[in-house]
Amino acid sequence: MHRRRRRTALLLSAAIASAPALTACGSDAHPGAAAVVGGQRITVSQLETRVNEVREAQRSAVADEAQYAQAIAKTGTLTRDTLHSMVLDRVLHRAAQDAGISVSRKEVQEMQDGLREQVGGAKALETTWLQQYGVAPGRLEENLRLQLEAQKLAAKLGTDTSQPAFWNALSDASRKLNIDLNPRYGDWDVRKSSRVDVKTPWVREITQQGQLPA
Repeated sequence: MHRRRRRTALLLSAAIASAPALTACGSDAHPGAAAVVGGQRITVSQLETRVNEVREAQRSAVADEAQYAQAIAKTGTLTRDTLHSMVLDRVLHRAAQDAGISVSRKEVQEMQDGLREQVGGAKALETTWLQQYGVAPGRLEENLRLQLEAQKLAAKLGTDTSQPAFWNALSDASRKLNIDLNPRYGDWDVRKSSRVDVKTPWVREITQQGQLPA
């Protein structure tokens, strides 16, 4: 992954980029699920919905088909990246809960207002999150809540999101949640708290535009 620097707001995608590169074994996800996290399924349909939200937002944000094609090319791993985010969101939330951390609606609003001021308004903020972090406009507040949970968790641990103490807390949460990915989407590295690709020659992916792997 490409390393990104944290901006004024903590961005989990930047923290993910600096996580230690380790691997771990996993088992097949339950039938019909893209992943199972803490006994709860993330279905292929739910994953497809999230991916489509981003694609629709990308299409609305550009003026012509050529620009849309460029946006698609830059996010060719969107399905796997989206599943990664969906799982990591649950891991982070569990780690925050275990640490007794909560985030209020007011805190989310204050963060959102501050970011809007920095980037030049609500639309500019939505565009930034869409283009740089693959977050659809309708998921912005949800994402900011998670950013705040991460900030508070790091602060409680006396560290920041680039340090082992933070990632150790996420690793502990990953183990408790017993994460199981459908192998067509890779595997979940518990120590890294991240999705990793695995070689599964018997899995044939459908690569037609707009269609997720079967």
